[in-house]
Amino acid sequence: MSDRILLTLAVFAFFLFCVFLMWRGWRRKSRAQSVQVPPFAEIPAEPGEVSLESTGLYVSTTTAGHWQDRVVTRGAGLRTGAVWRLHEDGIAIERGGAPDFWIPRASVTGVRKDKGMAGKVMGIDALLVITWLAGDVELDTGFRGDDVDDYPQWIEALQDIPNDIKGGA
Repeated sequence: MSDRILLTLAVFAFFLFCVFLMWRGWRRKSRAQSVQVPPFAEIPAEPGEVSLESTGLYVSTTTAGHWQDRVVTRGAGLRTGAVWRLHEDGIAIERGGAPDFWIPRASVTGVRKDKGMAGKVMGIDALLVITWLAGDVELDTGFRGDDVDDYPQWIEALQDIPNDIKGGA
């Protein structure tokens, strides 16, 4: 009987040790990224009229083109319920239990539908991904909307950005 208790305690201690190592790695990655990725902009006090709104799940922000390289600094790695609102000058991302942030419209470089991001795979075209610049760092931010039928409206609205704003000719 005591052998079982010792084995149970050993397994539990090993589990706690693994959780500790994961927490430590998350903190280390957060510190490194806080130097590389600039702080996300705050939502302006008066963002203007809402032209499009969707509710759903904020999946994650990753470095652009690297769907598993989650940005964890400043709460960006927390998966939460969210409301996305499109305004004339940008996108307000309001997240429950995590910091809200603003994606300036001029920094959006692309928008697409995708199937997964940062460990969350959902199915073909189930995720809306916005590619944007935070300073000099290009990021992908993923959103799983409650109504995926909204995605074409988001794509059309965000692809409407003039080329001179995007940095084109």
